[in-house]
Amino acid sequence: MDKVCIIGAGSSGITSCQVLQARGIPYDCYEAGSDIGGNWRYLNDNGMSSAYKSLHINTCRDVMEYAAYPMPKTYPDFPSHFQIIEYFDDYVDDFGLRETITFRTEVTNVEPADGGDAGWDVTVRSRDTGDERTTRYRAVLVANGHHWSPRDPEPPFPGADTFTGEQLHSHYYKTPEPYADKRVLVLGIGNSACDIAVDTCRVAERTFLAMRRGAYVLPKFQFGQPFDKLVKTPLGRLPFKVQQMFTRVTLRVVQGKMTEYGLPEPDHKPLEAHPTVSADLLNRLGHGDIAVKPNIERLDGGKVHFADGSAEQIDSIIYCTGYQIRLPFFQPGLVSAEDNRVELYRRVVDPAHPGLYFVGLVQPLGAIMPIAETQSQWIADLLDGTAALPSEPEMRRSIADYERKQARRYIASKRHTIQVDFRAYLTELARERRAGARRGHR
Repeated sequence: MDKVCIIGAGSSGITSCQVLQARGIPYDCYEAGSDIGGNWRYLNDNGMSSAYKSLHINTCRDVMEYAAYPMPKTYPDFPSHFQIIEYFDDYVDDFGLRETITFRTEVTNVEPADGGDAGWDVTVRSRDTGDERTTRYRAVLVANGHHWSPRDPEPPFPGADTFTGEQLHSHYYKTPEPYADKRVLVLGIGNSACDIAVDTCRVAERTFLAMRRGAYVLPKFQFGQPFDKLVKTPLGRLPFKVQQMFTRVTLRVVQGKMTEYGLPEPDHKPLEAHPTVSADLLNRLGHGDIAVKPNIERLDGGKVHFADGSAEQIDSIIYCTGYQIRLPFFQPGLVSAEDNRVELYRRVVDPAHPGLYFVGLVQPLGAIMPIAETQSQWIADLLDGTAALPSEPEMRRSIADYERKQARRYIASKRHTIQVDFRAYLTELARERRAGARRGHR
């Protein structure tokens, strides 16, 4: 029972593989699809990829790359998903990780062995043969992602069951061609909503963008540089209020007020919600290619009625309403993700279940990849005895403190339950690794 189990070979799972391999910690990694890359592999046959054909990253190359494997400098500042998956493929092959991953194998059950004191029993099923087997592991690293189980509007809009047009979640959107000459309604003001509205407006008869609240739309470049390179500068270390003020002033200088583009006034300050990043949306709004609408009130046949009393004939509605965290391999009551909340110490450790760790279960103001890499390094510390955890009561106090800070910082939304600031969180993990090392030497 020396081995560790890693669930998933997406961007978080493969860095866990690389870190554990480098530390000499044996592991098995299971991936439901035929290849690595998870959400970033377009048309992934595991059915979990939300990537659409035109997708480019919203965090720049230098912020997104793994420390152990820099991204090629020949890549543009904001590569396409095709380039990102090529980078992941090279990463896996150069480190010799591919042969350590069991593909087309789904994890169906994870439970504490012998009541929780003897590791973890992990049951997997082959997608090719249907055969199942159960193996005991000393620890489990959950890296199954959180952008693969669509969350539909809650509750459904009145009349949704009688709407005569098409309704789909953005998870299933791939290309704009099916929307040629149609009247399309995109619901949301997050990154996917903006991308899809821009995508469809080029071919649709008309594209509408509806939302229940406003947002600050950040340009990908500010003063000739990728906007998020700032997290790697001294500015990224400044107090939150100072960063917030800098962002507000910069946006006002670079873009002006959101209301000048027809968007509603945001009901929060900058950085109090996950940022919406788009290089094209405001231009398209200014050109009249996309029409802004308030939230949907009800659906009626082929019509959509909005909160301001207006109505439009619509052929297709694309719901960009986010995702729900799902952990389908745990029995009910073992680990809860109700309302997208998972109680984890430093967003990684389950205090109630020793040997259970989560990698990449964060929504950063920045990129997940370097965060998952650092999380994996901390987990490796705990696995090889380099570091130790605090007591369970201490961990629970820390979790409660995180929850209070989240409530003060962000607007109430299921998308903010796992939110972290890129630079601050990496600093937090670095401090925890040092503190853990001190505990381990007592």
